[in-house]
Amino acid sequence: MTVYSKPWSGRFTEPTDSFVEKFTASINFDYRLYVQDIQGSIAHARMLAKVGVLSADECTLIVEGLKSIAQDITQGNFTWSEQLEDVHMNIEAALIQRIGSVGKKLHTGRSRNDQVATDIRLYLRDSIDTLCIQLQNLQIALLTLAEREYKTIMPGFTHLQTAQPVTFGHHLMAWFEMLVRDLARFIDCRRRVSTMPLGSAALAGTTFPIDRSYTAKLLGFETIAENSLDAVSDRDFAIEFAAASALLMTHLSRFSEELILWSSAQFNFIQLPDRFCTGSSIMPQKKNPDVPELVRGKTGRVNGHLVSLLTLMKAQPLAYNKDNQEDKEPLFDTVDTVLGCLRAFADMIPSIKTHPDKMRQAAMQGYATATDLADYLVRKGVSFRDAHEIVGKVVALAIEQNKDLSNLSLEELQKFSSCIEQDIFKILTLEGSVQARDHLGGTAPNQVKAAIERARRKLKPIHPQLLNLI
Repeated sequence: MTVYSKPWSGRFTEPTDSFVEKFTASINFDYRLYVQDIQGSIAHARMLAKVGVLSADECTLIVEGLKSIAQDITQGNFTWSEQLEDVHMNIEAALIQRIGSVGKKLHTGRSRNDQVATDIRLYLRDSIDTLCIQLQNLQIALLTLAEREYKTIMPGFTHLQTAQPVTFGHHLMAWFEMLVRDLARFIDCRRRVSTMPLGSAALAGTTFPIDRSYTAKLLGFETIAENSLDAVSDRDFAIEFAAASALLMTHLSRFSEELILWSSAQFNFIQLPDRFCTGSSIMPQKKNPDVPELVRGKTGRVNGHLVSLLTLMKAQPLAYNKDNQEDKEPLFDTVDTVLGCLRAFADMIPSIKTHPDKMRQAAMQGYATATDLADYLVRKGVSFRDAHEIVGKVVALAIEQNKDLSNLSLEELQKFSSCIEQDIFKILTLEGSVQARDHLGGTAPNQVKAAIERARRKLKPIHPQLLNLI
């Protein structure tokens, strides 16, 4: 490609220092905006033709030239130049080379400031659409596993101590609910991403009779930025996306922690598929949960990008500053990282195998049905505080005798309260405990199954055209 003089070089008396040229160039990472940059330029050209700044023939020449550049880039037949600084100037220079001086008219009425702001918003909007589809794939994976395990009993924990028995399906549906909130956050974020800055030019707007509503319609933006100063310098949408991503990754990290614990020899609740694990170079018996561990580790990476973007913006005066070139790498890496983690989990979750006997054995430890005994006494007329003390003493006896509560005799139980009768043994079983929590949001198997059915009915196919309607 022929290297052109920089479009801003007219007032300069010496060329850019070679180191500064490399230091300030962004083409090594912002080239990935080429689809959105060309999309925005085509819409801008058509708008200029509509208002009479370009002739119909000039517009056609520009649009066809841009389409041919897009095809070359997609096919790997395009050479990016660091001397041309960024994706915008590389494409503009290629256009001028292909169609001549008409290509120089494309930049009429716009600046790289509103151009890049538009490109990033288009890119992020596309990325959110893809991310929402992948997030829903993970939701479906969770529902598939929860449906299979809705009756499987496991210990529920607080403080990582055995608390009460729950079903594995119920536990998985807790993860599902986290993702429901994540999906809602991304959809909400998308609405603010879909605001068009194009037409703001450098910072004050343009003297040309542009039609921003027409451009916004061509590009599918929901709203138009109201203030040109804010439009070119705003990166709130990127920070908001990074924040939603950090929270999603926090959820995936929590999932990972439990998968890592449950697949260990000490728990042995589940078995992760071999294709998502690795071995040890020295210990032949090892099967390491590398995918969950790596997802847990990547959470810090995404959290760091959020802090990076917040710090980037915290002291910037209006309007655009070169600092904002630093928004792209953390944003791009956040998108790549989150998409990769979602895909890994969506592929891995349905293939998890459970060890119900191990889960049940663990639920039998720690006196998980103690609260059921207290509730039983309350229904017999004992105040909860008195029932709490009685059950504490029963647990102490069971610990002393190394027995589960259900293995104590009726006579032993009645020493603590005459209210206890033979029907207590239905209450003290693990099945009795989970089935007793038969209400909306409870762990009873029929409630878990109902929750799964409700979730499947609520899941709407994620499609870019439908996101605005959800």
